[in-house]
Amino acid sequence: MANVVPRSFLQVAAKEEEAAPPLRVVQIEGLVILKIIKHCKEFSPSLVTGQLLGLDVGSVLEVTNCFPFPVREEDEEIEAEGANYQLEMMRCLREVNVDNNTVGWYQSTLFGSFQTVELIETFMNYQENIKRCVCIIYDPSRSNQGVLALKALKLSDSFMELYRSNNFTGEKLREKNLSWVDIFEEIPIKVSNSALISAFMTELEPDTPVTQCDYERLQLSTNPYLERNVEFLIECMDDLSMEQQKFQFYYRNLSRQQAQQQAWLQKRRSDNMARKAAGEEPLPEEDPSNPAFKPIPEPSRLDSFLITNQIANYCNQINGVAGQSFSRLYLMKALQEN
Repeated sequence: MANVVPRSFLQVAAKEEEAAPPLRVVQIEGLVILKIIKHCKEFSPSLVTGQLLGLDVGSVLEVTNCFPFPVREEDEEIEAEGANYQLEMMRCLREVNVDNNTVGWYQSTLFGSFQTVELIETFMNYQENIKRCVCIIYDPSRSNQGVLALKALKLSDSFMELYRSNNFTGEKLREKNLSWVDIFEEIPIKVSNSALISAFMTELEPDTPVTQCDYERLQLSTNPYLERNVEFLIECMDDLSMEQQKFQFYYRNLSRQQAQQQAWLQKRRSDNMARKAAGEEPLPEEDPSNPAFKPIPEPSRLDSFLITNQIANYCNQINGVAGQSFSRLYLMKALQEN
């Protein structure tokens, strides 16, 4: 009979963590979504955040509760108070037997402008203590157009590995085969309700739902929303142009440095040939003290990747709203002809 080597709890936990399946679905209770929408709409257009609580079960991340963070100005003392507030809230929830495991956070956004360096830094801070966490993004301005603008995001594993090394050069990105679309991963959201809530919602439904007309869905005016999206899109295009100018400046300096290096090497080789003819020792062909051999740092491509992501987001929003607007206009045209 083979001897069974006993394993410690930490070894078993580490093995289970390595064998954990990838995250496939974020399951959110309907009450949590209503809390997020209420908090974000109350303070709109100001941006707010809150904590997500729940359970990590296999490939499903269950969000069963949430609570908002107080809206305060940034300060070291206030940040410490905010951390104490979170701990106190989680302690109170634990006392009343409510899920108090942190699974991420939610935040509001304005016209989908959420792809920033601050979001990535927050993800990395959460990842230090929580292996799998998500960020729920809610856009009240987009929801006013008749769409539930709610999405769950996480950072891709390849991007997190690259971000820890803080090396976003072109060579490293080509080596990792990483492009701007590989920064964030959108996880499908599944809304779940208990059987009791579903039965209660069924009782609340009117007997003749046809008479409950929602005329706001036929609102033809989408100009303010489209104008703001186009304005933000133009600003992002200007930012992307500035980033491209940085790279053009870098490559100009690099080509100028390479030309200086070649000229210096040719001069050194001719001097060495003269010294060799005179029977003297040749000089080294590389001089670290020479400014021409000092490497020029390549600018990071992270900002340009985020800006490109943001441009794609604005274009998708404009495309979606314009498509819905055309459908309404064709519908109204058909009604007027009849």
